[in-house]
Amino acid sequence: MNRALNFNAGPSALPEAVLKEAEKNWLDFNGTGMAIMELSHRSKEYQAVHDKAISLLKKLLSIPDDYEVLFIQGGASLQFSMVPMNLLSKSQTAQYVLSGSWSEKALKEANKIGKTFIAASSKDQKYRFIPEHNEDCDLENAAYLHITSNNTIYGTQWHSFPSNKKTPLIADMSSDILSRPLDMSNFDLIYAGAQKNLGPSGVTVVIIRKELLEKSSEELPSMLNYNTYAKNNSLYNTPPTLAIYLLTLVLEWADKEGGLEQIEKMNEEKAKILYDVIDESDGFYLGHALKGSRSRMNVTFNLHNEEASKDFLHQAKEAGFVGLGGHRSIGGCRASIYNAVPAEHVQKLAEFMKAFKNRN
Repeated sequence: MNRALNFNAGPSALPEAVLKEAEKNWLDFNGTGMAIMELSHRSKEYQAVHDKAISLLKKLLSIPDDYEVLFIQGGASLQFSMVPMNLLSKSQTAQYVLSGSWSEKALKEANKIGKTFIAASSKDQKYRFIPEHNEDCDLENAAYLHITSNNTIYGTQWHSFPSNKKTPLIADMSSDILSRPLDMSNFDLIYAGAQKNLGPSGVTVVIIRKELLEKSSEELPSMLNYNTYAKNNSLYNTPPTLAIYLLTLVLEWADKEGGLEQIEKMNEEKAKILYDVIDESDGFYLGHALKGSRSRMNVTFNLHNEEASKDFLHQAKEAGFVGLGGHRSIGGCRASIYNAVPAEHVQKLAEFMKAFKNRN
C-alpha cells in the first residue's frame, strides 16, 4: 500500500518506523504471548515500558530532577481545568495570553474556578501574530502566566518565551512539544496532548516543577490532583497502556533521528519549503500568520477567494493529499507538518501548490 500524504492537524501522522515496530509486536509483546494492551499495568513487562517513556522524555527534553513527568488522560482540554484547580488559590489571579482558540478555551475554564486576567491578546487582529507580553506588568498576586506555545488553528507559534521568574510559567505545548529544544528552567508546568508529535491520542504528558505540587489542595478529587499521579508514578489507576507504549516508540524514533536539535533543523527546512511557495506566489496564496509569528508546525493560508480555496482543496484531495482543510472555525487551508510528516511529502505539496497556481 502507499502511505497517505497525511497533513492532518491531529490525530496526525506517526513515524512509519514506529507503526512497523508496533505491528511487529502487535500479537506478542516481548515473548509474553499477549499484546501490549492485554498486559496488566502492574506487570514488570509494562512497567519497563512506562519507565522507559519517562526516562526518554527526560533525556530528549533535558528535564531536570526537580520536575515530575506525569501521564494523565482527558487530553489538554482537561488540563484547562486541572491547572487552575491545582494552582489558582482564592487570593490569587491567573494570567492568560490569548493567541488563539485553545487559549480562549483555557481561560474559559479558569474563569469557572477563580480570578483571571488577560495579560495580552491578538484576538482583535484575528490572531495573526503572537501578542507581546509586557513582563513588567505582571500582577504581584499572580498564580501563574498561561500561554499556548503553538496555535494550530491560526498557524502562529511562540519563538521566544517570557522569562520573568516572578510568575510561574504554564505552557500548553500540545502541538509543538518535541519539535525543538527547550530550556526547561523557563517553565514551571508544561502539558501536551500526545496526538501531534508525541504519539496517538489518549495520553497527555504533564511536566511539573515539584515545588508546585505543594499548591494542590487535599480537598481536590483524587483524579484531578497532580499529587495523585506524582506519588503513584501515574499508576494510581489503569493508564492508557497502548498509547504510552506508542509514545515510547516515538521517543525512541526521535532519539535515533538525532534528538531535538536535528528534529528542529528538519522542521525548519520543511516549513521553509511551504512558506517560500506562499511568499513567491505574488499574492495567489495568502498566509494567515504574520512572518514573525509563523508556526513551523501548522502552515495556514488562503487563496484569493473562497471558490478558489474550495477548488484547491478538491483537487488536492483527488491528488491524494489528506487533511489540508482549515479548521472549521476559520476555513481556508492548513498543512500540519509535525515531526513525523516526511520532507518528501512536504515537497510534493509544494509542487502541487505551484502547479495549481500555474493552472489558475
